[in-house]
Amino acid sequence: PRYILQASLGFIPLPTSHHFHTLLPSSSSAIAVRFFQIPFLLLFFPPQQLSSLLLCFPRPPSAVAAMATGSGAGNAIRNGALLPFPNSRLLAIPPSSATSLLLRRPAPQPFSSVSFSSSTSSSAEQHPPPSHRVFRHSRVSTATVECDPSAPDDFNFQQEISRLKALRSRLANCGGNLRGKLLVLQSDSRVKQFFGFKLGRSRVLELLDLDSEDLFLLKSLVAAGQEHVLGLEAVDGNAEAGSGSNSLKTALYTLAEMIERFDLGGPNGKRSLENNGHGVHVRDEEVRDLKRLLKNLREVEKFYDCIGGIIGYEIMVLEQLAHSTCEKQTTNWSQHLEDAMNCQCLEIHTPNGLDLSKDTEYASQAALWGIEGLPDLGEIYPLGGSADRLGLVDADTGECLPAAMLPYCGRTLLEGLIRDVQAREFLYFKIYGKQSITPVAIMTSSAKNNHERITSLCERLKWFGRGRSNFQLFEQPLVPAVSAEDGKWLVAKPFSPVSKPGGHGAIWKLAYDNGIFQWFYNHGRKGATVRQVSNVVAATDLTLLALAGMGLRHGKKLGFASCKQSSGATEGINVIVERMDLDGKWAYGLSCIEYTEFDKYGISNTPFSSNRLQSFPANTNILYVDLPSVESVASSNDERCLPGMVLNTRKQIVYEDQWGNRHSVPGGRLECTMQNIADNFLNTYLSRCYEVAEDELDTFIVYNERRRVTSSAKKNRKHAETSLRQVTVLLTFRNSASSICINRFRICLSVLILVQTPDGALLDTLRNAYDILSECDIELPQVEDDEKYVNSIPPFLILLHPALGPLWEVMRQKAGLKKGRYRRALSCKLRLQSFYGGMFSLIQIDGSLIVIAENVMGSTRMDEDGESILHYGHRCGRCRLENVHIVNKGIDWSCVDNVYWKHSVQRIEEFKVVLHGNSEFEACNVTIQGNHVFEVPDGHKMKVTSAGASGLEVKLDPIEPNKIDSGSWFWNYKVQGTHILLDLVETK
Repeated sequence: PRYILQASLGFIPLPTSHHFHTLLPSSSSAIAVRFFQIPFLLLFFPPQQLSSLLLCFPRPPSAVAAMATGSGAGNAIRNGALLPFPNSRLLAIPPSSATSLLLRRPAPQPFSSVSFSSSTSSSAEQHPPPSHRVFRHSRVSTATVECDPSAPDDFNFQQEISRLKALRSRLANCGGNLRGKLLVLQSDSRVKQFFGFKLGRSRVLELLDLDSEDLFLLKSLVAAGQEHVLGLEAVDGNAEAGSGSNSLKTALYTLAEMIERFDLGGPNGKRSLENNGHGVHVRDEEVRDLKRLLKNLREVEKFYDCIGGIIGYEIMVLEQLAHSTCEKQTTNWSQHLEDAMNCQCLEIHTPNGLDLSKDTEYASQAALWGIEGLPDLGEIYPLGGSADRLGLVDADTGECLPAAMLPYCGRTLLEGLIRDVQAREFLYFKIYGKQSITPVAIMTSSAKNNHERITSLCERLKWFGRGRSNFQLFEQPLVPAVSAEDGKWLVAKPFSPVSKPGGHGAIWKLAYDNGIFQWFYNHGRKGATVRQVSNVVAATDLTLLALAGMGLRHGKKLGFASCKQSSGATEGINVIVERMDLDGKWAYGLSCIEYTEFDKYGISNTPFSSNRLQSFPANTNILYVDLPSVESVASSNDERCLPGMVLNTRKQIVYEDQWGNRHSVPGGRLECTMQNIADNFLNTYLSRCYEVAEDELDTFIVYNERRRVTSSAKKNRKHAETSLRQVTVLLTFRNSASSICINRFRICLSVLILVQTPDGALLDTLRNAYDILSECDIELPQVEDDEKYVNSIPPFLILLHPALGPLWEVMRQKAGLKKGRYRRALSCKLRLQSFYGGMFSLIQIDGSLIVIAENVMGSTRMDEDGESILHYGHRCGRCRLENVHIVNKGIDWSCVDNVYWKHSVQRIEEFKVVLHGNSEFEACNVTIQGNHVFEVPDGHKMKVTSAGASGLEVKLDPIEPNKIDSGSWFWNYKVQGTHILLDLVETK
């Protein structure tokens, strides 16, 4: 009934031969609607339209029977059947004859030349205009789709693009003259049709007290062909099976309904406009939704101002969709690259670069350059993504959470990022004796309350003891998701388009718009390292330091940290681009091809593929950037500041409409790719270089073992397990005889279950711990391949605080590897968290050892602005273990509730040391058996020794006054050649 009422209020344009001044033509039916006890003669409908409308709603059996045949339908209409509907809204149907049904508003010219007049030909009746078209696009990553046989042949993407480009050009000629822009928009055919359809539409805008900028945004929306966002028509995807309802694709013209709504003493919850002389009232909810829409449109208009704002966004969407065709594309990948990069000839090559795992001496030197250059570096985190694949939910509230809040190994991923940068700062302090605090810029978004949650976390942790002034948070706008069929914006309800973050490539323009580059300069920074929050191993050993060191030392503009690819990982590849530009010059440099773009280049990325793809290194989104170079691109005010724009429609867009129906439709949004800003830093030569001298390029790349570069927690394991079961069942059904082949395929797919999941990231963390400690002559069970742990527990659990290094050669010295001492850990279940300054000699562990220090790297003091600042090396907690044998039952490995990647485990027994404030723990020549928890108060030292048969002797003494600040012992760091050597110094 609500749909029929809205339709009857006059919000569906009639075919061209039916105008408002036409009085009851013979082929029309008058609809009388009784609404709030006041009858209105509102619109005229052909009876076939009424029949189709009525089929969507429950009706008496007699009416159903009457409409089962054409004559029955006519009789029901002629008899003026009165059909009951909810909410006391009655529909009287007078007699008339039948014509065709048109529920959707006919698209204005130049979209279609089809006539929808009452004299529509029979051929038009046989092929009614569909609601969508389906295209394939060689410039867009999309799943294979079939051509819609009923798609209208006269729908012309290029014609619409031309119209929008002409409109954009006229708007650009107006400069900053908003009045002139409004006049240009008002002359657009779509805008004239929308706002000229009923004078009330212009009136409601006046009554809503919208300013000129708001009017400009709404008219830009209509001009871009997205009037349905205002409730003009319902955008309906395919509701998921089992939703229990079939959505009606019909007109909803909510904006017009707001205009025509009368205040007749109805219930509360309506908002009177200032000028109610017209009797217009609007619900508070609608006003809030409209204001929210205007805020979103304002952000889109501002962010995409370099390409024409809202109009430019739609042009880019349509341009990418327009190149798709229903026929299979046969163009090779090189032709695609040439088109994408506007050049005559293009090739890609496998880049060479420094392998940190092989050239260890140079790697150590590069890491020292990175440590030395720490005061010149900033840190940039793109945290604005929605992380839908992770499926993270607040256990208490049920709200969806962003990836930064994932509780990995006992702390959020964001806390892990800050802990990593603090470990590098602590290393700098120990070598150079000076404190340096790295400024951190974080791009957030409003998706899943991302910005509010990250801000709240930082405030709760007192900005990690770094001071509020060393953080800059800037919010990424949400951009509209579009249908893969026709580029229409998806709408959850009127005024509420489905919106998602526009990719991490938005970070560069946003940083410029928000003054982030100048903020870095004010902190004396020249370059910055960039990493994603989901990559938990990016700062492992010397990878990040070496990357930054080489970039600073050699004056590079951009650098990549890379590694080998992993089957099943959704990641791009790094390539050397070789191209001849239109001016005949040759350009070379590092770039990236995203995984969403592989198909259009003929690149296969399956577990069994053995093509050229495997020769390219993986793109990990770990970058070094030269700030002035990046700023010059970000400030360009053209497409260059939005690098690598793609429209990835390979995934389903899932959303709920206003009635709670869940929809899943093919779609995407215009995204920018952060790493493709490298395309702006190619070096040009007059002639072709058959052997590229990579050292001379402005871009560079370094390699390391994959588990020291990238291991991401970006998707939920459950979804991968579901996919594995589906594929296994499908293979078994299709070829039950080939059980051996199926089992092999299933084993291969089982590896993919853990790829890029928190579970898989934990295994890589444990592999790194094994590599560190095995070099210290500590025996540990080796971590095997992922498939072994799909349904089993990890072999051990070792978590090391990065401040123990973060360089592995520093960590190993603290583990006591010197003078040929022998270390052994049997059935080691060891966790070291929040710990600094430990010395392990002749330690043997069978069970659990936990050491927690409050002052890991130093203690906090209040600065002149009243902020709590961490001072490195001041009153740290210390733990020293020598010739200690620890025996306890440790973790209950049989507990089904254990979640190892969260470090949420049940322990039967443990040996735990808690160091409060400035305190020390020491154990020498002792066997500690069973469950023990030692808590050392601030300012004290606890020593545990053997008391013979009686057990343990525990002695607690205050720390001597002359040792309060530096401790009774400490590590002295010094650089020798390309290495860092440690000496244990006893305080006298």
